[in-house]
Amino acid sequence: MGEMNGIGQLNEQHLHHALKMHYATSPDQLEVQVEGWVVDVVQDSLLIEIQTGNFSAIKEKMAKLVAGHRIKLVYPIAVEKWLVKLPGKAGEAVSRRKSPKKECAVAVFEELVSFPVLLAEPNFSLECVLVQEEEVRRYVGRRRWYRNGWETVEKRLITVLGHELYEGPAQMLKMLPADLPEAFTTANLADKLAIPRRLAQKMAYCLREMGAIHQIGKQCRANLYSK
Repeated sequence: MGEMNGIGQLNEQHLHHALKMHYATSPDQLEVQVEGWVVDVVQDSLLIEIQTGNFSAIKEKMAKLVAGHRIKLVYPIAVEKWLVKLPGKAGEAVSRRKSPKKECAVAVFEELVSFPVLLAEPNFSLECVLVQEEEVRRYVGRRRWYRNGWETVEKRLITVLGHELYEGPAQMLKMLPADLPEAFTTANLADKLAIPRRLAQKMAYCLREMGAIHQIGKQCRANLYSK
């Protein structure tokens, strides 16, 4: 991935490339230099940047380019995922199973905390592309405490299922559940969306920073928000 380095670059390379091919309609639209930055896809006057993670790595790039260009930031959401485990020993077979976990568009708030105010810029839009993907893992031993010693080698695009485009803070409100109370806390948000409280807190922070919701007070120790 162009803006990442180390293991992150290896992890995202296949998925990132496949999404570039999905958005580009001709080879000359790929990897175009714009004001000293390499942009993934340029369609006429629209710059399309594909980022599969680590939004902080492109914070400066987005801030510089949005001042004079229309930018669409594309982020993949794995609504269906298959886990592929490479054989750890000679003679073992590759295993492949469907993950029970499914992402939805609110997962983008994990990364959007890096620059939520950009949604208030008229030149900026965010597109969540809904995908089926494979996540390839290999066993690296117990020195990696997470995932019982398995690390992600790369993510592979299987197919694109759909797109959700958000242009401005008002459209980001579509991610809020319809039955959310008029005044709500992040606990309410987490409960209604069935997401971790930590993600609900990031979501509320982003929506507040871009001006889509406002803090109106406190409920016990929790911040109270309203649209």
